[in-house]
Amino acid sequence: MKARRVIIGMLVMALCGTLGTVGCQKKSTETSAKSDKTNEESEPTIQWQGKKWEYNKNISNYLFVGVDTREQADTRVGRTDAGQADALFLLSVNRKSGAVTMISIPRDTMTAVESFDLEGNSLGTSTDHISLSYGYGDGGQKSCKLTQEAVENLMYGVPIQGFFALNLDGLPELSKSVGGITVTVPDDSLVDQHPEFTAGTEVTLDEGNTEIFVRSRDTETSQSAIARLGRQKIYIRAFVDKAKELYAEDAGYAAKLYQALTPYMVTNISQDRLVKLVQSIDQDKGYEEWTIPGEGVEGESYDEYHVDDDALYEQIIHTFYKEVK
Repeated sequence: MKARRVIIGMLVMALCGTLGTVGCQKKSTETSAKSDKTNEESEPTIQWQGKKWEYNKNISNYLFVGVDTREQADTRVGRTDAGQADALFLLSVNRKSGAVTMISIPRDTMTAVESFDLEGNSLGTSTDHISLSYGYGDGGQKSCKLTQEAVENLMYGVPIQGFFALNLDGLPELSKSVGGITVTVPDDSLVDQHPEFTAGTEVTLDEGNTEIFVRSRDTETSQSAIARLGRQKIYIRAFVDKAKELYAEDAGYAAKLYQALTPYMVTNISQDRLVKLVQSIDQDKGYEEWTIPGEGVEGESYDEYHVDDDALYEQIIHTFYKEVK
């Protein structure tokens, strides 16, 4: 049941297509991706630590994005006013085993991001905050696609089959849908502006204070987005616990939640597809959670999160690949 609950819960932060050819394209030594197709039917393989690995074609990946705007921006590519991807989570589901992995991507992660001029012409990619990828789009499908491409590049070509973006006005709707959520405040990162959020205090999040807990941070404090990411994870866990109870009582809850969030979201995941995905996972077949490995540093103007490429590569191998015996 945990896997099913996590899929519902990922709606907090925002929250199976055909798999493309996958290769870990950033490496150039033994840990690099080396295509080794033995025939037309075989999957491409890579060499890593003296062993041969192939992408697990039973895995489907879904990107959930929290956007820092209150309404879907009515804009066009290149104007950079579509909002930012303020929260990023990649949900990976093994359709065969039922195992689920949730990967947190810090908003300040530095990676290749495609930019555009004011006429919408691509200027190519440059290293920048992954959160900016959304802003170069149209505030809709194109914004989501640009963020999807940035995440796929960060993840060494791991394909993403669907995306779900949720704006700020959708957050109160989430708490409302489960009748409020009780959490324990993990630290004092909010206490200066919101004394009710003192570390260790038990707080009920409702339509009025959910955004404060999930989104607020002191931008003058270095790496405040990392501390906020911890609060977002707490909210997700608390939400899925409540959602589990409602889902057990009413199998139509996932569809009702989808409909309630429709005014606040952009997605290419249909309601039927999401509900079938939830319904297909009936048992706890394994759950893992990890954050893109790296460290936060102070950039010239803004905080940056520098990825540990070797550690990320290893995580990707173990999560998305299987050894060829």
